[in-house]
Amino acid sequence: MTSVSGDAVETVSGDAMETVSGETMTTGSATAATPGDTEQLGTDRMGADRMGAGPTGQEPLDAVRAWREVAAATGPADRAAAEEGVRLAYRLVGLPEPETVVWADSPRAGAALAARLTAQGTAGRAVRDEVRNRPWATARGRLLDRLGPAGWAAHWARTGAQLWDRMVVLTDRVRTGVTDASAGPDGAEQAVRLVLLDAVLGQHDAAWLAAFAGQEGAEALDGIAAVARAAGWWWPYERTAIVCERPVELHLDEAGRLDRGDGPALAFPDGFALYAWRGMPVPAEFLDGLHGLTPSRIRQEENAELRRVMLEHYGYDRYLKESGAKPVHRDETGVLWRVELPGDEPQVMVEVVNSTPEPDGTHRTYWLRVPPRTRTAREGVAWTFGLQEAEYAPQRQT
Repeated sequence: MTSVSGDAVETVSGDAMETVSGETMTTGSATAATPGDTEQLGTDRMGADRMGAGPTGQEPLDAVRAWREVAAATGPADRAAAEEGVRLAYRLVGLPEPETVVWADSPRAGAALAARLTAQGTAGRAVRDEVRNRPWATARGRLLDRLGPAGWAAHWARTGAQLWDRMVVLTDRVRTGVTDASAGPDGAEQAVRLVLLDAVLGQHDAAWLAAFAGQEGAEALDGIAAVARAAGWWWPYERTAIVCERPVELHLDEAGRLDRGDGPALAFPDGFALYAWRGMPVPAEFLDGLHGLTPSRIRQEENAELRRVMLEHYGYDRYLKESGAKPVHRDETGVLWRVELPGDEPQVMVEVVNSTPEPDGTHRTYWLRVPPRTRTAREGVAWTFGLQEAEYAPQRQT
């Protein structure tokens, strides 16, 4: 089997392939190695290292922790380990090993190469169903039979569910970014959409892999788990496997959403990048203007979602003070502020003072955003607790 790089691609099945990505960018943002980065899973030790995340019998919390680290890993792939994982994944389902493994620097480059090779007919048919879907279904069926429906639900809640939502959001953003990057009059976008259905998500399959880690009967997933620990997305075809590098940068907020105000939130070696503020996609050039914001510039922004990003970055309290907002109601719970925004719902906030002093004796002020219909400060504070105004009667405020 031949191994080649996406930016120096050799001949596969007699047809020459073009360069997938240009010169690889250098970055200093790579993280430390993740679990398994330095391991090569040879066939002589498969029985001692099942399902990639750890030994058989691994505790669920340990598996979740290990696969969370894998999902967030950045930096160069362990290509030797990933390629051995690819070969193992094919062998475990009775398929001949692929003749060639081709590396690409991002999912965008991988999808473009997959679209080109499938159009040329050089890669052979897609084998994702055999390599991933069927072993997945078999492992889940065995675990369900052993645990029962209630047991499986509880096991999933302790393991895969801990990572699922974040992985879905992240992979959806990557897919959208890949298809948007391929948009054009030549029909490339549709071809890319189709080959994205052939992709195995590598490190971003962490939720499912955490659920099966260390479980009896999950050995058929050892190959895809090995690839996931060592690399990013990959495309399994009959004669060729395309494997992607991991990101060089990944920035998330506390909720696990893509988030960065001064650069790409997700970036790959070839320059493919996604920009986001607290999970919301934003244009790259939009971030450049955040540092020079003024209340006037915020009001002039016609896109309501981008205006919200501006307000979050600028600070609602600062905006209210500098925009000349007037208090519309005041009571013992706080002060209600209201600012009218053209073409959008009003920004309404309650200014409250924490009754518990800070260590230095001061009292911290908070700004609570409340629905535009709010008419009194008490009503707004009550809403933050899920109560009606008449129901809000705290015995002691903290």
